[in-house]
Amino acid sequence: MFFRKKAVSETAQPMDLEAVMQKFDRESNTRVWEGKPKIAVNCVLAIFSLFCIYVTLFASWLEELRLTTFVAFIVLLGYLVYPAKKGRQRANYMPWYDVVLMICGTGAFLYYAANAMTIIQQGSNFAWYQIIIGIVGIISLAEVCRRSVGLPIVIVASCFIVYALIWGLSNPTMWGKLNYVVHYLFYGKEGVLSTPINVCSKFIVVFIIFGAFLERTGIAEFFIQISNAVVGGFSGGPAKVAVVASAMEGMVSGSSVANTVGSGSVTIPLMKKTGYKPEFAAAAEASASTGGQIMPPIMGAAAFLMADYVGVPYSNIVVRAILPAVLYFAGVFISVHLEAKKEGLRGLTKEELPKFLPLLKQSYLLLPLIILIYLVGTSQRSIQYAAAIAIVVAIAVSLLNKENRITPVKVWEALAAGGQGMIAVAAACGVAGIIAGTITMTGLANMMINGIVALAGSEVIIALFLTMLCCIVLGMGVPTTANYCIMAATCAPILVRMGVPAIAAHFFVFYFGIVADLTPPVALAAYAGAAIAQANPMKTAVTATKLAVGAFIVPYIFALNPAMLFIDTGVWEIIQISITSLIGIFAVSASLEGYLMRHMPWYQRIVSLVGGLMLIYPGFVTDVIGITLVAVVVILQFITKKKNSL
Repeated sequence: MFFRKKAVSETAQPMDLEAVMQKFDRESNTRVWEGKPKIAVNCVLAIFSLFCIYVTLFASWLEELRLTTFVAFIVLLGYLVYPAKKGRQRANYMPWYDVVLMICGTGAFLYYAANAMTIIQQGSNFAWYQIIIGIVGIISLAEVCRRSVGLPIVIVASCFIVYALIWGLSNPTMWGKLNYVVHYLFYGKEGVLSTPINVCSKFIVVFIIFGAFLERTGIAEFFIQISNAVVGGFSGGPAKVAVVASAMEGMVSGSSVANTVGSGSVTIPLMKKTGYKPEFAAAAEASASTGGQIMPPIMGAAAFLMADYVGVPYSNIVVRAILPAVLYFAGVFISVHLEAKKEGLRGLTKEELPKFLPLLKQSYLLLPLIILIYLVGTSQRSIQYAAAIAIVVAIAVSLLNKENRITPVKVWEALAAGGQGMIAVAAACGVAGIIAGTITMTGLANMMINGIVALAGSEVIIALFLTMLCCIVLGMGVPTTANYCIMAATCAPILVRMGVPAIAAHFFVFYFGIVADLTPPVALAAYAGAAIAQANPMKTAVTATKLAVGAFIVPYIFALNPAMLFIDTGVWEIIQISITSLIGIFAVSASLEGYLMRHMPWYQRIVSLVGGLMLIYPGFVTDVIGITLVAVVVILQFITKKKNSL
């Protein structure tokens, strides 16, 4: 998560939103600190943020020292911030067992940090007490992950470790297996201290802090108001506001549930007021908010990991993500538009719409984002420096607004919020590293690759389908970042072996890790929206899945034909692909809604669906066939509408 939005509408009470967040977003279940203890905890959080900024920008520490110190902070703060279980918390209370876990876990990683050179030089021969220290470190980090992220990812990691200890390793003794596992996962660079936590400590932390500062400029409310001014007056305006605002908020946010609750507290009651069914209102917000993680330039934490895994600049990832993200949001926008037309829904009245010109005067709030995009896109500065400069710009632009001016107190609050925001992401990255390391250590990755390749044969589509199922099933309750780490280590290599370009393969698993937040039975973003709308959760999840159809279609297209990711394409081909894909997603959305100019018979829906898919798939022949089929449907709709109007 890069920041949490605090927008609350008149129709939704703050306590209600807090309850929704605590139910569906594990990160919101925190201890209650008041008075001096609260100040002390926030000071530690702020110091951690400053430590991360210093180490990321200026220090040149030994990697093992940098990473173990970082994880030690995460374990310390994890127990200070997150209680062992959900529910009402006593103020300023921390049970003795949490204190013990915190000290032991933090001490385990600090022991490694203090003896980093000795440990590196001693190879794989560890004393018994070093093995125990490693076990304590792994268990303490896993417990922080359970508290801040949830149980599913910890269960997955535990299953893989048990597999390694019982079946996966050839060492004849249990102590030998345990020694090897701890050496590999705790002391080596293939487990806790592997790519996910490394990328998190180098890149993601600075962007989380940037998000905390950006939140305090009031940009989230600005996004909602500007969206209201632009599209709020059209048919079904509030739903379109949800899509546009979530697309803009997605540029700086990486949490589906936080996005849904933040903007949904405003948009969902308005959608219901204008006539949308509760399930549709909740689904529209959830599908749009989930798409925030695929919206450049931030794209959630997983995009930074992707750049490292694929070995390309982050700016390269951002550019290639543009068209798929546009198609996703276009699909959701078109669906809510057609639903509004089908139900005869109105937009907001002139009295309800904000004035556009006064909002334009606040456009300076976009300056931090513009500078960030420019610096990242032109590669004039490293990603870390670009984010740091954007933080300074965010503080500067806030001085122009009395209501959201970032004072020294707010700087301290932003640093503390940034420190807290890192805990769940870093813990998930650490446990994801354990999972990926165990898969590699036992050779399970090669077994999975060989098995699926043998099953799929030469049919790439079968491998894509099986990979999609893996991502969605694993993504049920597992954060997108951790899901991507695991899929990047297991399923992405399968697609590469089948001939899919590496960047397309990684985008594929990234997309399907995200849609798990919408897909039943564990669709956390959809359920959060349903709680606000007082709608049926399962119906909401099914509707959200239908609205997010672009996220299910587009990955197959760019995996089979990477031209959609601007791979080996020219300017005119990019223009052609963009236009035909947008027409195609319109046709697909119309087919699923069953409405274009009027209600569509079943045969028109099938023709529209086939034509839309043909247009989305890049290629001259498919474009001609797709245009022809869609044109036939449009003509039939026009003729029928004209006859009925006579």
